[in-house]
Amino acid sequence: MFVGYLSVLLANARHFYTDDTEAQYGPMWVMLGRHLREGRFPALVPWEWMSGNYSMEEAGLYNPPQLLVDLIAPSVDNLALYVTVVKMIFSIIAALGVFRVCLAYGARAPWAAVAGVAFPLSGWFLFFDEASWATSLTGTAWMLHAWASAIRYVRADGNDRHWSQGPIPVFVFLYLAISVQYVFPAVESALMIVAVAVGEVVYKRAWRPSLRLLAVAGCAGLAGLETYLPGMLSSSVTWRGNERILNEDFLNVPWSESLNASLPSTVPAFTGWWGYVQPLPMVYIAWFLIPLLAFIDWAAVRHSARELTGLVLFALIFLMWTAGPGDIGPLRWPARVLPMLAVALLVLVCVLLSRHGSFADWRRRGIAAGVLIGLLFVRSFSAAPHLVIRHLVAVAVVAALTAALVWLARTRGIAAACVLAILAMFPIAYDQVRAQSPTPMSYDFPEQRSEAKAAFPHFEGVTLQLADRALIPRTDQSLTGAWGSLAFGNYAKNLHLDYVNAYTPIGYRKFSKLLCMGWDGSTCPAAYRTAFSVEPSTGRTFVDLMKVDRVVLQRAQYPDARNQPAPAGWKWVDYPDHEHYIWVLEREGGQISTNPGPAYTRDVTYTQVGRDSVTSRLRVTSGEGGRMVFARLAWPGYRVTLDGKDIGFHTVADIFLAVDIPPGTHYADLVVSRRPPGWKIGIAAALAGLLGLSLLQWVIDAIAEIPIPPPMSSRRTQWNPNR
Repeated sequence: MFVGYLSVLLANARHFYTDDTEAQYGPMWVMLGRHLREGRFPALVPWEWMSGNYSMEEAGLYNPPQLLVDLIAPSVDNLALYVTVVKMIFSIIAALGVFRVCLAYGARAPWAAVAGVAFPLSGWFLFFDEASWATSLTGTAWMLHAWASAIRYVRADGNDRHWSQGPIPVFVFLYLAISVQYVFPAVESALMIVAVAVGEVVYKRAWRPSLRLLAVAGCAGLAGLETYLPGMLSSSVTWRGNERILNEDFLNVPWSESLNASLPSTVPAFTGWWGYVQPLPMVYIAWFLIPLLAFIDWAAVRHSARELTGLVLFALIFLMWTAGPGDIGPLRWPARVLPMLAVALLVLVCVLLSRHGSFADWRRRGIAAGVLIGLLFVRSFSAAPHLVIRHLVAVAVVAALTAALVWLARTRGIAAACVLAILAMFPIAYDQVRAQSPTPMSYDFPEQRSEAKAAFPHFEGVTLQLADRALIPRTDQSLTGAWGSLAFGNYAKNLHLDYVNAYTPIGYRKFSKLLCMGWDGSTCPAAYRTAFSVEPSTGRTFVDLMKVDRVVLQRAQYPDARNQPAPAGWKWVDYPDHEHYIWVLEREGGQISTNPGPAYTRDVTYTQVGRDSVTSRLRVTSGEGGRMVFARLAWPGYRVTLDGKDIGFHTVADIFLAVDIPPGTHYADLVVSRRPPGWKIGIAAALAGLLGLSLLQWVIDAIAEIPIPPPMSSRRTQWNPNR
């Protein structure tokens, strides 16, 4: 696997540091690690506003391996190097998971190794999950081990069971897959458990093993409930509040694309980011997958059919899903489950080759393999006829490799054939990545955080940037260009700067609408006017209520802004060497974000007692009653008490947290605190899950191992020669 990883890096050293990895995950790991090292649990970062609720983002706050990744991140200056190493580790974990699944279904070790190496080099997983979507990579890696452990658990011999065949490994791996805080691996894990449970009922014609497996999975789900409960209970204020089942054609994959699974030159035809024909080999799985179907003794497969029911069911579930519907609540873009289809087919084919591979009648089967390769060419040519020469070369390569593998299997044995199958994957991966370099998804953010920080203005306090990434041409996306002055996504976290703008797939609907702020922190031209407009009930501007110290304007979006007078209380500030890209406004009276008090008060006097990211403590006095507005986004989960009594809160502009102080209040303790909504339920559920696991490990499994005697009627009908 390491050699395969190296072949990809030789083709493109930044392959694993692109798109969401450089704009979301890598900088977020650095920021979370910094908070953890300072002794703060980063569930909420208030100054990031709609991007700062990390109890809902893909932060993995309750996932121990992810927290370790976060803790190490601030110590590594080269972020590209760090994320590449982290992804290599998780890719190896995923490969070992596939290896274990194959062994659990009865594959021989050489073929299991072939499947294990092939999966991380398969199309979608290599070009999206490994390259960009880090949580999909980590969640899938843990899910694969949960799958292997689930099979071992339900098929273990109760009279001689090792602890590794018990419920604990299933529970641990499922919890890790769930707690990465990305919903796809959680749902895929649930479907995997269902497929295994149903498959084992068909195979063994017994319910008890499957019921025990479902019980373990339920315990893991309870333990991981806290991961998703805050998001579910807060969805009404986010972009996700109106999600439903909806069929769209975006990234819906036709089943005919399965005929592209073994041709390395394939580029599929379905609607995606780049139009109808995609530039990346998204549906490619492995060069041998389709041709070697001809070398399986299908007449003998029927003897293994029941034993592989769960595996086949898993493959069918995800084959159906790849074709739609386009949106199932938070689960959008069906192509995202292509890795599940890939791993199911790899395991299935390698298990069948292990158990029923037949290389004796090579002439007849070779003709069948040639027909299959011809079908691969026809489908790939139909999708992208302009690549006909590349397709023909790929056909020749796959045909030659298939012939060589069959010859090795007949003359040198299966192990030698499997070595060839693995070695051939590396130059194929190199060529696929080389052909698509530089990746069309890259932001081209700097790799060295120290260099980026040195080139960027040293902005103290809280900064609001009003800019649109779409206005930056590709030629300006470099440290000597726009990235020396503008920050999109989570780039400001690399610079250790406090920006309102950050990456979020969740959002806060009203705040986003106010500044027309998108998922990457981009804003529309109207945001400038809105930010300095007055909120009617307080008479304060929105930037005042947000306690913003600085506003950075993108020159391309506001070319004439510097020719206009600065808003009242603000001044234009020169930043030499940066004014090609930005204009900067700063407060005339200095920073206000360092003031720990509320952003607005009316008829209330107060003394600040303490403040952190989730709590503000004040002593307040109000004779006639008054109001306090805090520079906090009114996320669900806040609680406001006055001398220990809950007094509730409301919002200003459906955004800012506001508290009404009752008349006659004198030097009372006001506490504004937030916990993720449902946190008590989450803790109780986790304890219940652990208790259930304990019962399964030490009580229920022990009872289940006691054999059930045959019914009395069966004993009466048995013939006794001594009667």
